[in-house]
Amino acid sequence: MKAYIKQIKGLALAAKSDSEHWITMDGPYDLNGQNAGPRPMEVFLMSLGACTAMDVLSILKKMRQPVEDFEMEIDADRAPEHPKVFTRVNIKYIIYGRGIKPENVERAIELSQVRYCSASEMVRKTAEITTSFEIREPIPD
Repeated sequence: MKAYIKQIKGLALAAKSDSEHWITMDGPYDLNGQNAGPRPMEVFLMSLGACTAMDVLSILKKMRQPVEDFEMEIDADRAPEHPKVFTRVNIKYIIYGRGIKPENVERAIELSQVRYCSASEMVRKTAEITTSFEIREPIPD
């Protein structure tokens, strides 16, 4: 895997990787940024969420669970001193659907966390990761 990063202006950066999709990142005004995009650690936290979300959704599909919608809430703390690594991460999976078995959701999360999600494994080196889930009725159209 390779990545390419190009300065736009100040701390504003554009980045792309093997998939050729661009994302932008930037710093806050007080660090000479323009606040034109998320911070790199925010992108990292979103990537962690996306990594495990894709695992869980794929596993639930293989389990033939009737998932109609999905959301995730992630809450994290960082060390107060540099390097400001994540020290605690809580991931809440919110699954919408009727007839979804809680034990299947629990197993899908477990498989993601202990076997499949590379981002979780990297974060686990510095942070305690906790997970929870909620199954909700589908949102009416």
